[in-house]
Amino acid sequence: MFNKLSKRGFCTAISSRPWLFVGLGNPGEKFRGTRHNVGFEMIDVFAESVGIPMNRIHCKAVFGEGFVGDIPVFLAKPQTYMNLSGESAGPLAAYYKLPLNRVLVFHDDMNLPCGVLRLRHNGGNDSHNGLKSVIYHFRGNREFARFRIGIGRPPGQMDPKAFLLQKFNNTAQERIDTALQEGVGALKLLLSHGLSETARRFNHEQKYKHIRLQTMPT
Repeated sequence: MFNKLSKRGFCTAISSRPWLFVGLGNPGEKFRGTRHNVGFEMIDVFAESVGIPMNRIHCKAVFGEGFVGDIPVFLAKPQTYMNLSGESAGPLAAYYKLPLNRVLVFHDDMNLPCGVLRLRHNGGNDSHNGLKSVIYHFRGNREFARFRIGIGRPPGQMDPKAFLLQKFNNTAQERIDTALQEGVGALKLLLSHGLSETARRFNHEQKYKHIRLQTMPT
């Protein structure tokens, strides 16, 4: 990264304040396309859209780095398995000396309808084991932003753990694909206009999507 900073201008990069985007998920082919891995998917779709190669292993994560405009961006997919995600996210934030208000964590959320997104400035763990680990390795500090990706709730009496590790059906996958593209737009807006302004605009748009989708089956 430091070679890249020197090419683009170290002073410019410092004044532009880097962001660390961390997607939560489980490594390995058998987990690809499962509900619990939408955080990984968001990182992959964003990386492709801005031309950042995910071609390194750094702090136990598949890692990429680059610029979006003049903003340095670090992208990470921890390979520790979901419940230990903080073992990667904590050292990454420390390595780059980033304040937690420059860290954004992408995660699945059963409290949102499938395909609905939300940006939050901070919050609790929402009974999400990946978030629990991240908070623990941030020494209990919860002041990092979250990008919530709705996956809906399990049908009937289905075990939530089994639901999380299932792949999406065709209808749900279409919603997720659309949502990830909406997410790319939101992330580019965040990098150019900041978190507060982006959250205000984006969450307002997603509120109406939530109303439309919450009663529709997947």
